Amino acid sequence: MTTVTGGQLVAEALVEKKVETIFTLSGGHITPIYQFLEDTDITLFDTRHEQAALFMAEAWGKMTRKPAVAMVTAGPGFTNALTGVASAFFSNTPMVLIAGCVGLEHKEKLDLQDMFQDPVIAPMVKKTLVCQKTERVLEFVDMAFRIAGSGRPGPVYLEFPVDVLNTVIERQAARKIETVIESKPVDLVGAEKMLEMIGAAEKPVVIAGTGIWQAGAEAELTAFAEQTGLPIFTTLSGRGTIPDTHPQCFEGALAIRPGGAFAAYLETDLVVVLGTRISLYYMFGDVFNPAAKMVQVDILPEEIGRNRHIDLPIVSDLKAFLGACNSMIADKGLAGSLSKRFAGWIETLRKADADGKAPSQAQWESDATPIHPLRLAREVDRFMDRDDDIVVADGGDTTTWMGMTRTVKTPGRYLDYGIFGSLGVGLPYAVAAKWRYPDQRVLLINGDGSIGFNFMEFENAIRKGLAIVVVICNDLGWGMIRHSQEIRIGHAIEAGTLIGPVDYHKMVEAIGGKGFLVEKPEDIRPALEEAFASGKTCCINVMTDPTTVSPGSMALANVGAYKA
Repeated sequence: MTTVTGGQLVAEALVEKKVETIFTLSGGHITPIYQFLEDTDITLFDTRHEQAALFMAEAWGKMTRKPAVAMVTAGPGFTNALTGVASAFFSNTPMVLIAGCVGLEHKEKLDLQDMFQDPVIAPMVKKTLVCQKTERVLEFVDMAFRIAGSGRPGPVYLEFPVDVLNTVIERQAARKIETVIESKPVDLVGAEKMLEMIGAAEKPVVIAGTGIWQAGAEAELTAFAEQTGLPIFTTLSGRGTIPDTHPQCFEGALAIRPGGAFAAYLETDLVVVLGTRISLYYMFGDVFNPAAKMVQVDILPEEIGRNRHIDLPIVSDLKAFLGACNSMIADKGLAGSLSKRFAGWIETLRKADADGKAPSQAQWESDATPIHPLRLAREVDRFMDRDDDIVVADGGDTTTWMGMTRTVKTPGRYLDYGIFGSLGVGLPYAVAAKWRYPDQRVLLINGDGSIGFNFMEFENAIRKGLAIVVVICNDLGWGMIRHSQEIRIGHAIEAGTLIGPVDYHKMVEAIGGKGFLVEKPEDIRPALEEAFASGKTCCINVMTDPTTVSPGSMALANVGAYKA
């Protein structure tokens, strides 16, 4: 009869779950797990800060659609991880955060790094799990993965007191449960009703979000678009689930993106929301024609009806739901008639798309110095033109500029912070993306303010030989805050908005990377070419116009403002 420790059981369970990488920063309270992961196929990917570890895990979960794993030590290790957990919660990313804590025997004795952790994190996760008995370690690991990946995905917190990890038990005493949920709920009656509403509409639009990507419904969405002839707008992790270049796709769903979205929302008589939330991105539902009928399909019933009356609420898995819709359309022979019905509406939106982009053309092509940030975004978009290229965006205005510009042809290849808006995700996301896809090009475009949050992950990337290219949109400060203050109170408050010139490229060179300073728009592409050709971790410091005001800054200026 053999014996095992709790830490060994955790390690074995993670191996059995086929975890590839654990993003982590070491600590005494998790060493009992570390020691049994050393000679396994799992990589312990160490970071310079726990926040970075969680952002890397979030990016991994976004890209793979499987529960990513992060592991941190007790107390400050745990608290450093909270922002990344909250970000994963808002992005509906499957993740398991494993944390050590003070042993049960030492609670309330003022032991090192002692705190009650699960009540703190509970509002940020799908569920908190604290295993207090070594015999139940395997059961708790299975629960964590099952909950993180089923239904609407999200982060789960799994805590192990250090004495539970160190306790030795008979192996046969370890309770093992393993359950995989494959059931996908679909509302067939709702699908029938939605097709009836589409058939009665004149100007319908579809907004496809993260739920499409998480459900693996890319093919079903494309088939649905082609059979119905409906215009599709995509958002968040839904970007690329139908390529921006597809004739039925009108790119990003945000009304501030140059194109046809705003005009479509004003005129539409039916909005079909697939797997995304009616949030600030849509003025809490007010951007849509007030007379438009609303259909919302989501895996989580509680989400349906937020901010807007929903005429047809449908609780379904998006892959199963769209598959059912496509079968009904084929069975009833509706494809030709629907496409013909909406052909005129599609042409109207194509003209609106061209008209909506026209005002931004001068900025996208601007030769001015300092460089207009939209010109920088366009140069990045044009250069990163391979279907498998990965572009990450971070920073307030910088993410806005890139979101206004990026052409997304493949899902899971454009990453930004989403609705939680957490600055500092950029370098961790990019590092995780390059670790996940070592043979693909990874570019991060980052504001000069937010690059400071996790700057030491440059050293991490260099040490691990990860050749990411980081383009810094350097407007000398916290541009979104600066401009929103100018709009709202008439001037920028220098403290907290001004950074000034910083040679970020030289800082990266000093730790072994390659740096570039770009001050003219015509020098952007040559710098990108040389950076990628170098095979090194690179920083391209691009000096952009600090006076340009993004739509995001304008929106921020009105946050919380009282209406007259």
